[in-house]
Amino acid sequence: MDYRGDEEAPLVSSEDQKLRAGKSYTRDVHILSISFLLIFLAYGAAQNLETTVNKDLGTISLGILYVSFMFCSMVASLVVRLMGSKNALVLGTTGYWLFVAANLKPTWFTMVPASLYLGFAASIIWVGQGTYLTSIARRHAKDHGVHEGSVIGAFNGEFWAMFACHQLFGNLITLGLLKDGEEGSTSGTTLLLLVFLLSMTLGTMLMFFIRKIDGEDGKEPVGSSVGVVDSLVSLPRMIITPLLDIRMLLIVPLLAYSGLQQAFVWAEFTKEVVTPAIGVSGVGGAMAVYGALDAVCSMTAGRFTSGLSSITFIVSGGAVAQAFVFLWLLLGQTSGVLGTAYLLIMAAILGIGDGILNTQISALLALLFKDDTEGAFAQLKVWQSAAIAIVFFLSPYISLQAMLIVMLVMVCASLLSFLFLALKVENVFTREQ
Repeated sequence: MDYRGDEEAPLVSSEDQKLRAGKSYTRDVHILSISFLLIFLAYGAAQNLETTVNKDLGTISLGILYVSFMFCSMVASLVVRLMGSKNALVLGTTGYWLFVAANLKPTWFTMVPASLYLGFAASIIWVGQGTYLTSIARRHAKDHGVHEGSVIGAFNGEFWAMFACHQLFGNLITLGLLKDGEEGSTSGTTLLLLVFLLSMTLGTMLMFFIRKIDGEDGKEPVGSSVGVVDSLVSLPRMIITPLLDIRMLLIVPLLAYSGLQQAFVWAEFTKEVVTPAIGVSGVGGAMAVYGALDAVCSMTAGRFTSGLSSITFIVSGGAVAQAFVFLWLLLGQTSGVLGTAYLLIMAAILGIGDGILNTQISALLALLFKDDTEGAFAQLKVWQSAAIAIVFFLSPYISLQAMLIVMLVMVCASLLSFLFLALKVENVFTREQ
């Protein structure tokens, strides 16, 4: 079997082929991207408020959220198949809306149930997102006679660039509404949450305007022919089967690391590095830089994605850049005015690495697992959420130095495993030529 297909084929240059009859799905990419931006503006703010205003409750509820996310991701591919990717996206928004609303009255009786339900909602919205974006990219490439890998890269680049902007705009809005000394006040946080609930409502409404995909590259219509009972019976097989594929096993360390590096920024970098050096007020600026570079790099990396060779080169660069930051933090000093500049540079590099991982992992799964797109993206969320949950639960009990060592070990292990995968697929491709 040719794992790479025609991934490195050049773009079709014939105008007749490019302009032949077929839908353009760029409209749906724009709507999906803007919808996620509006939704995650609110969720990101609520998450930050939980860990700063209600520290114990916030940390535990977020840990519960990601444990729920991990287990629900195991069945998310089945739910998305039964519902269809668009319906899964719409239903998934309800969990984020309820979670932000629960922060208006944060207690154990509101936050724990909201976190549990958000775990389910997040699993289906993210598996639905990966499935939907991949499906419309394949259809767009087929209808317009262009290279599939390039379209997948471009669509993912736009989506993740827009998504990363929630860090930038969310922090700017938060700084505008929460003045100095008001971060713990009820009136300040309530106003902020109400503004973000409005943003989330608009994002949910936009989700209804994306077009439903009836079938994917000759497959039977999603959610139309598989009985619920038969699907439940086959659920254990659906969970285990992806892990029997050697390609997935080799990607798992990279999937786990992608979640680990995100959690490191939220739980360690902002609290243990930025705050002691430049104060709480500097966190917003550092995260704005992180989000801005994340967005720019997502768009750029997506544009340069064409197949496994390009993905391998881009991922390697991002992993090495983040490893450099971990070594810098482990060995260097970040105090003083020069230290502030260094912190912003570190935030920028971490944002670049995150943008690379988001776009390239999505493109990689789309190219390698065409026969089980839902299952592949479900595995992504299982391992990402498991890594994030571990960090949230263990961060109070381990030092920053220990965490940095863990990050260095994981980035090296994930990169080596991924390079072995790239070599293996290259050898298979060469033999079959």
